[in-house]
Amino acid sequence: MKARSLCLRGLDPRISHHRPSFLRQISSSPLPTPTIAALLTSSVLAGRGENSSVTVNGFVRSVRKQKSVAFAAIGDGTTVEPLQAVLSPSQADGLATGTSVQLTGAWKPSLQGKEQSYELQVEQLKVLGGTDSSTYPLQKKYHTQEYLRTIPHLRPRTPFNSLLLRLRSHSIARLTSFFAQREFVQTHPPIITSSDCEGAGEVFTVATCAPEAPPSAQTPLHNSSNAADDTRSDGSFFRAPKYLTVSSQLHLEALAQSVGRVWALSPTFRAERSDTSRHLSEFYMLEAELSFVDSLDPIMTLVEDMIRDLVRSLYDSRVGQELLFAKRTGEGGKEDLISMTGKVLQSRWEGILSSPWPRITYTRAIQRLHEAVRDTDVSFEAHPSWDTGLQAEHERFIADDIGKGSPVFVTDYPQDTKAFYMLPSRPESGGGEVKSAPRPTAACFDLLMPEICEVAGGSLREHRLAELLRSMDSRGMIGTRRPPSTGGDAEPPPANRTFSDEDLGNLKWYADLRRWSSVPHGGFGLGFDRLLGYLSGMKNIREVVAFPRWVGRCDC
Repeated sequence: MKARSLCLRGLDPRISHHRPSFLRQISSSPLPTPTIAALLTSSVLAGRGENSSVTVNGFVRSVRKQKSVAFAAIGDGTTVEPLQAVLSPSQADGLATGTSVQLTGAWKPSLQGKEQSYELQVEQLKVLGGTDSSTYPLQKKYHTQEYLRTIPHLRPRTPFNSLLLRLRSHSIARLTSFFAQREFVQTHPPIITSSDCEGAGEVFTVATCAPEAPPSAQTPLHNSSNAADDTRSDGSFFRAPKYLTVSSQLHLEALAQSVGRVWALSPTFRAERSDTSRHLSEFYMLEAELSFVDSLDPIMTLVEDMIRDLVRSLYDSRVGQELLFAKRTGEGGKEDLISMTGKVLQSRWEGILSSPWPRITYTRAIQRLHEAVRDTDVSFEAHPSWDTGLQAEHERFIADDIGKGSPVFVTDYPQDTKAFYMLPSRPESGGGEVKSAPRPTAACFDLLMPEICEVAGGSLREHRLAELLRSMDSRGMIGTRRPPSTGGDAEPPPANRTFSDEDLGNLKWYADLRRWSSVPHGGFGLGFDRLLGYLSGMKNIREVVAFPRWVGRCDC
C-alpha cells in the first residue's frame, strides 16, 4: 500500500468519480503549522511538499527504536492516521507515549512505504510536555471502554474518540447549514425553567449551594416594582421551585410565533434512574418548531430530509470515510467490540438513504405485531396490546419488519399516553385507520431506527385555548381541579369552565400563547447523541459524549 490515507484506500464507489470536497478544502491549511490531516492529504494527492521543510505539532502515540534510527507515530486528533517521523536515536531518547512535541524536518518519500508514502525526517525536535511512561494512563495497549470512561479528561486523546469529537462537530455544522437554507432561525432557549414540559416528574431542581433563608428573613428585592412579589416568595433564589429543562419545546413554540420557524440544539437533563446503554442524565436535543402547519406530513418530511442530508454529507467528508474504513481495533491491535465493522455501518447509512421511509399508524403497528405472533414463530416477552404501548422489542420488530433496514415513522399514538399539549388526530389520518382505534389518538409520531428504536418524536400542538385548558385540567395540571367522582375516576371537566391565573400557575404564559392569537403549529425533538451513536456504530451512547453523566456518575 503506497499511501496510508484511508480516504483513498476505501473511498466509497459512489463518490469516487470526483474529488471529495473535504480533500479540496483541506489541501491547504491557513494556519502557519499544518495539521497532520492536511499534511498527509496534500502530499499524497497533490504531490506537493516533497523535500520541503515543515513543522508539525502533536502527541507521540508510539516510539520504535533501532540501533541507528528511530520511528515515532505522531497524532494530533485531526485524523485517525498517524504521521511517521524518522528520528535519530539521540532525538528519540526520552520520548514516550503521550509526550507532546513540535517536529521540524523534511517531508520526503518513504523508502519503505509500508505505512505511508511520505514521512517526516526530523531535523529539530522540541518537547512541549513530557509524560511519565510508567504512570501514563493511555499506554500502547488495548483499553476497554469501561476503563476509558474512568478518565474522561484523557479519553479524547485516543484516535477513535477524537474521531467521534470531529463527527459531532461536522454534524452540528451540517445541521446548521441545513436549517439556514430552509430559513429556520436558530435560537437559544433557557436551561432553567419553571415547568416540567414532559410531565414525567424526572427533573433536577435548581438550588444555590448556601442554605436558603426563610422568606421573612430575606432582604427585599432591589428595584422591586411590586411589593407583593416578596410576600409570595418561598425563600429560594427564584422565589419558587425551578428546574433544569427536560425539553425546549414550550419556549420554542413562543419563538416560532414571532419568526415562523425556529430550531435549537440544547442540553437537556432528566433525573431518570436508568443505567442502560441508551440513557444519559445530560444529553443534547435537537428541536424545531414550525408555525402554520396543520399536518404531520411536513414535519416528518423535514426530519427525514434532515437526517438524509447529514448522512450524504458524511459520505463526502474525511470524518465519514474514517468512520467507514478506519481499523476497528484498540490501541494494541485487539478487536474493539464497542463498535461495528465499516461494512455493517455502511449498510446503516444506505438504509437511511434508501426509498422514502415507511409511515404506519400505531393502530396498524399493533395489528402487525398480532399478525406476526399469530402467523409466524415470532414471540415477545410482553404481549403487544393497544392499551399497554410499544415496548423496545416491539419497536425493533417494527423497524426490521416494516422498515427493512430503513427508519420507520409510527404515528397517532393513544392520546391519554401522550403529553397534554398534543393535538388530537384527525379522523382521516393514517388513511382512515385512526377511525378504527379503540380510543382517541394524538397527532404525533415517533421515529424508530433499526436496532436502537426511538430517536425522534414530534406532534402537532394544541393551538386552541379551550381545548388546551381542558387537556391540562384532565391531567391534574391546574390548581383547582375538580375532585374525582365516587367511582374513583376524575370527572371530565366541563367545556365552559374558567380558570384564574393562579390556577394555571407556571403554565399561564403557555396558555397566553393561545389566548392572544395562536396559529396551527407543530414540531419535533431528536436525541442528538443517540443519532450520533447510530451513525458511528457505537453500541453505548456514553462513548459519543465527551463527559457523560448518568445515574451515580458525574466525573470531572
